[in-house]
Amino acid sequence: MALQLGLEGKVAIVTGGSAGIGLACAKALFREGAKVAIAARNPEKLASAKKQIVSEAGAEREIDVLTVTADLTKPEDVKKLVQLTTNTFQRIDILVNNAGSASGGSFLQLDDKQFLDAWELKLLGAIRMIREVVPFMIERKEGKIVNIIGGAAKTPRPTFLPGGTTNAALLNFTKGLSKELAKSNVRINAISPGTTATERAVQLIQQESAARGVSISEVEKERISVIPLGRMVQPTEIATMMLLMVSDVIPSLTGAEVIIDGGQTPSL
Repeated sequence: MALQLGLEGKVAIVTGGSAGIGLACAKALFREGAKVAIAARNPEKLASAKKQIVSEAGAEREIDVLTVTADLTKPEDVKKLVQLTTNTFQRIDILVNNAGSASGGSFLQLDDKQFLDAWELKLLGAIRMIREVVPFMIERKEGKIVNIIGGAAKTPRPTFLPGGTTNAALLNFTKGLSKELAKSNVRINAISPGTTATERAVQLIQQESAARGVSISEVEKERISVIPLGRMVQPTEIATMMLLMVSDVIPSLTGAEVIIDGGQTPSL
């Protein structure tokens, strides 16, 4: 039996939607017939992302993609994003929290600001988005939220402590909140990608190279060598899992984390 995702006409917000995993998620939702609001801090990247999203659909569907320049560390920007989305599309069915990055480096080279920046953007950014969006979902007794987290939540890396601590907190938050939202038929799940072929992965490899004093190529080889499948994850793989989570194909799925990392994570 073919999977029927039933996403046509749904309205989704994707944060960090101008590149990488976020852009892949926005494209996937759009191809399934959803209307998509993408948010990021760089307006030029947002404009480029919109062109990529609608390139296969034709001009008639251009109105189904909304771009919003927003910084999720600012509560007023979060409110603006949600308000513009509801004003444009009249509802919100899906939220994909993908925004967030963290500095890498040796622990003694990191100061408080680098930890706080990671927590403020990824953890509190996701919390702010959920706080603004959930009332619309509760009112309609339906909604899906996917938090893109990361394998460092369970497998800490010494050169990625700001990101790892942020990821662990967001995973805890996701699982805890799922129980409260379930009574309103709002489902929240998490995807934790491993090393994924994005611009962000290149930046992290460069930061680790500098922190350890080894070459970039050496770090790249090490990253690949510990992945049992022997290759990086592709952003489209994350997007495909996201589609399943925001559909009703598995209606009992909530409070779950799916790790997509080529078999790398050793924890149960």
